[in-house]
Amino acid sequence: MLDPELLELITARRAELDEIEEQLAKQLAEIRVERDELAVAERVLERMSEQLADERASVAPAPGQVGGRTVMLIPHRTSGVEETALPPDYQRILAAVRQAAGPVMARQTGDALGIDVSVRGKLEPLRGKLVRLVDRGWLRKLPDGRFTTRL
Repeated sequence: MLDPELLELITARRAELDEIEEQLAKQLAEIRVERDELAVAERVLERMSEQLADERASVAPAPGQVGGRTVMLIPHRTSGVEETALPPDYQRILAAVRQAAGPVMARQTGDALGIDVSVRGKLEPLRGKLVRLVDRGWLRKLPDGRFTTRL
């Protein structure tokens, strides 16, 4: 005959193991659900990264046509756009404004770039480029008409 105490211990242990098995099955189901959710999140992240890369590529300067002439468009300043995306003459203008001791007038920028600022026809195109850089977020124009870099 079997010992009743021993039988009771076996039954208690079996009940413990059944409970642990039930908990583990529940945890395994939760893990599978979370894995599926992570796979979906990964696919969404991949799609978003592709879309962001496409958007960044579309922000890059692209030649356009104005009056039958090919011109370079000036991109807006955003976190993904570097100064190197600007045409070289705009990069030189930014460098001249940056090197100045403080805010500068268009005439001072022209002097720094070696432009004959005594000729209005040479100064106004420079002023237009400075304003374009302001409009695109690369520079800031103060109320007194001077230009400075963005913070």
